[in-house]
Amino acid sequence: MSPNSKYVYFFGADQTEGKAEMRELLGGKGANLAEMASLGINVPPGFTITTEACNYYFKKDKTLPPSLWDEIIKNLKSLEKAMGKTFGGKKDPLLLSVRSGARVSMPGMMDTVLNLGLNEDTMKALAKKTSNNWFAHDCYRRFIAMFGNVVLGIDGEHFETILERKKEKRKVEFDTELLVDDLKGVIKDFKALVKKKVGHAFPEDPVEQLRMAIEAVFNSWNIPRAIHYRRLNHIPEDWGTAVNVQSMVFGNMGPTSATGVAFTRNPATGEKKFYGEYMINAQGEDVVAGIRTPQPIAKLKEDMPASYDELLEVYQTLENHYKDMQDIEFTIEDNRLYMLQTRAGKRTAAAAIRIAVDMVNEGLISKQEALLRVPAEQVDQIFHPMIDPKSKVKVLGKGLGASPGAATGKVVFSPDAAAELARKKERVILVRTETSPEDIHGMSVAQGILTAKGGMTSHAAVVARAMGKPCVSGLGELSVDTRKKKAWLNGTEIKELDAVTLDGADGRVMLGSVKLVQPRITGYFTQLMSWVDKVRNLSVRANADTPHDALVAREFGAQGIGLCRTEHMFFDEDRILLVRKMIVADKEKTREEALKKLLPIQRSDFTQIFKAMEGLPVTIRLLDPPLHEFLPADPKEIKALAKQMKVSPSALTKKIHSLKEANPMLGLRGCRLGLMFPEIYKMQVSAIIEAACKLVKKGTKVYPEIMIPLVGHVEELRQVRSQLDEVAQDIIKKAKVKLDYKVGTMIELPRAAITADEIAAEADFFSFGTNDLTQTTFGLSRDDSGMFLPEYIEMGVLDRDPFVSVDVSGVGEFVRIGAEKGRAANKKIHLGICGEHGGDPKSIEFFNSLKLDYVSCSPFRVPTALLAAAQAAIKDPKP
Repeated sequence: MSPNSKYVYFFGADQTEGKAEMRELLGGKGANLAEMASLGINVPPGFTITTEACNYYFKKDKTLPPSLWDEIIKNLKSLEKAMGKTFGGKKDPLLLSVRSGARVSMPGMMDTVLNLGLNEDTMKALAKKTSNNWFAHDCYRRFIAMFGNVVLGIDGEHFETILERKKEKRKVEFDTELLVDDLKGVIKDFKALVKKKVGHAFPEDPVEQLRMAIEAVFNSWNIPRAIHYRRLNHIPEDWGTAVNVQSMVFGNMGPTSATGVAFTRNPATGEKKFYGEYMINAQGEDVVAGIRTPQPIAKLKEDMPASYDELLEVYQTLENHYKDMQDIEFTIEDNRLYMLQTRAGKRTAAAAIRIAVDMVNEGLISKQEALLRVPAEQVDQIFHPMIDPKSKVKVLGKGLGASPGAATGKVVFSPDAAAELARKKERVILVRTETSPEDIHGMSVAQGILTAKGGMTSHAAVVARAMGKPCVSGLGELSVDTRKKKAWLNGTEIKELDAVTLDGADGRVMLGSVKLVQPRITGYFTQLMSWVDKVRNLSVRANADTPHDALVAREFGAQGIGLCRTEHMFFDEDRILLVRKMIVADKEKTREEALKKLLPIQRSDFTQIFKAMEGLPVTIRLLDPPLHEFLPADPKEIKALAKQMKVSPSALTKKIHSLKEANPMLGLRGCRLGLMFPEIYKMQVSAIIEAACKLVKKGTKVYPEIMIPLVGHVEELRQVRSQLDEVAQDIIKKAKVKLDYKVGTMIELPRAAITADEIAAEADFFSFGTNDLTQTTFGLSRDDSGMFLPEYIEMGVLDRDPFVSVDVSGVGEFVRIGAEKGRAANKKIHLGICGEHGGDPKSIEFFNSLKLDYVSCSPFRVPTALLAAAQAAIKDPKP
């Protein structure tokens, strides 16, 4: 940083230096205070210390820039002149607020100090100047407590305890009922507490107080809650915070003073109605602290009609100027209105949609601006039940919010128990250490799923999102004992049939049944989505394995199926036995008999899915998982299978052990199965093509795409495709129909991406399986890495979970290489994404930049992906 850098910018009193566009330098609060001052809105004058000063402070081991203090003193003199008051003065003292202000809103995450500049002398001067002894003492006790907590690091509870004891002794409920002598006693006790805790007296010098407060606000950029919020919202560490030093205005000067927080529209519903709360004779922190019950903003019209009318005019000016819903803070000091802050208001997904559509209809913003106003990652909130915000909840623990929505039900620890209770119309939450494909029958009937292990793309997370069910995964503190039918979470024992509630949006697990609020799709959503299709370049398909999922996806706007996982069809009770017979069979004849029985079942599945997606492409992935996932481990199940196969349980156990692999995810799976056991893939292709031919004869438009998984070498694809084309052509010829089908592969191995030009010569399409591509690129298991990935992000090794947002520089580079090489070798090749990244807005931006043809995601994430694709096209309009 240059020694000549300007670190301080003044605002208000006709000498404003900043503006709204300078938020990177002045932070959101400072930039907007300057902007309001420029608009002629009554803002208490002050000055902003820049984010550059904050970054310097941390880079230089918590040392302020050499020129900063001189700038602060110079601006402090300007502020004294503007206000006609003296900082530390004994006649008309100037008091200050010192507040943080990052470039993006981080509500409540950093620290503030109010009433700064008070000591015994200035307090007496304030009392005399205002002729209000109670007010001056009230400000002083507030200042000592806030400064003691924020700057000196004393737990705020200690100050609160002293105050509560005084109120109990006086038998009063509210702070405002204390007398001046009571406040004098509180101040004395507060000062004694400070001396005891920090070893020295409370600082009396206002200039020293100011320096200490500025440094404390800088330091609050790195307090735990601020760090956590930044990581949660992907806010860079090097942005830093500005510090706003502003002349104090007082809402606690008596019945003609007040303070409040309001929104220019309802932040929960989006209704165009002024919404907020205020308190008479209070300071800002009182409104949010719950000390007294605030009044609804509409009542201000009765209490202070002139101030209310002025506030209405100001909020309309601000909303029209910023062209967005604003969150405002205000103070009324002796019937004079001051605006302390304005910023874009936080809102629910439903409110964001309504506000965006309304503002287009009001002529405030364009349709493209409206599309950018709605956070795509929040859209799927509107399709799921949510926790009633009015409910009081007991949170037992917090894991990963892996699939949105909320659910309540009785705890069960096995899929069989879930199925049994569901048959009795009971609502259940399936709790597992981790789920596997064998749990599918329990998962399908459960209201929600909770797992101790697994990340955002674990089996539980992926399946839950596909089903539209809430899921909390990776809850490391959860210990599950399925034998005892008990679990333990942070010291609480959870028994089978105990009621719990899950919030799959934020990962909370709550004790008991909590009231849920049902979603309602509105015309605002329909109107917004009608604008989406006019701007996006990427098509959006769905990952769907059942006719029901396919119909849901189509209703949400999916333009086909990008991934139909055939293995999920095998786990129903009437099918798993046949699959197991096929796998453990020693003789080809036994295997073929099992496959012969599976053929009509698979054909029926595909027929229903093709019907649901008539006229749209359906990409069906041939069997992919390792064989062990289908095999029984329970002795009872082994015994039952042995009886069916007419072999001894010991012989069958030996066969199952022989199929065990040290690392099955890198073993006999995907196209390797098709080469080792060609009859499996031939059966599946027969079922696909027979179903398609049957529907074509009836006039149904069918577009099957057959996907061969885990190809790492072109010869694998060449040999498997040769066998499958032979089967398909024979069926089409016998059916005497015209059927166009495609054969392609998943690019999910680094070698496949590097040799994509060779593979493209044998493929009609590529679908990048970014889940496995992330695993194989990083050498990470998506299920087990949940144990340390959060720590990696906390340590700054990674900035986000690579299974949630694609790792652009590593995994993304393989996608880029694969796409470029594939297109160079095969001009007609179709390119898509079918990993869970296909529903992640950040990843979709990257895929749009590569000009891929489509992304595919869980049915309930289709609207999210559609909106994200539109936003990506708006941000990157290059053809």
